[in-house]
Amino acid sequence: MNYTPNDLQNLTFKKSAVGGYKEDMVNEVLDKIIEDYTGYIHENRELKDKLEALNQAIQHYKSIEESLQNTLIVAQQTSEDIKKNGYQKAENIVKEAEIKALKIISDANQEVVKIKYEYEDTKKKLHIYKSKAESLLHSQLEVLRSIIDDHEA
Repeated sequence: MNYTPNDLQNLTFKKSAVGGYKEDMVNEVLDKIIEDYTGYIHENRELKDKLEALNQAIQHYKSIEESLQNTLIVAQQTSEDIKKNGYQKAENIVKEAEIKALKIISDANQEVVKIKYEYEDTKKKLHIYKSKAESLLHSQLEVLRSIIDDHEA
């Protein structure tokens, strides 16, 4: 940089013999000011371009951040839905198992009642058979006694 603002403020031009400033000295200062000004404009343009690029990058990353946040929210909702469905399925499985267990118990109770009925029926038939067999044996014994009594008499 050729001149600082303080240099420019304190700059004094030598006067020429004609009563004005020396043209060469003024042109030299103006050239240096133009050079500095051009540099500042160029640097300003570069900084603006960098700023724009950084702003675009920030927007890009904000967009990515928003997308990630939305994805996270969807993932959380999906996770909650999966858990909820899992709990519901587990409850349904337990209910179905309870219903099946009750049916098995009911069927078993019916089978027990049926077996008890068959047992009682068989017991009655055995009692009837036993009574008939005893009666037959008694009557055969009576027949044998009467035959023996007839032979002895």
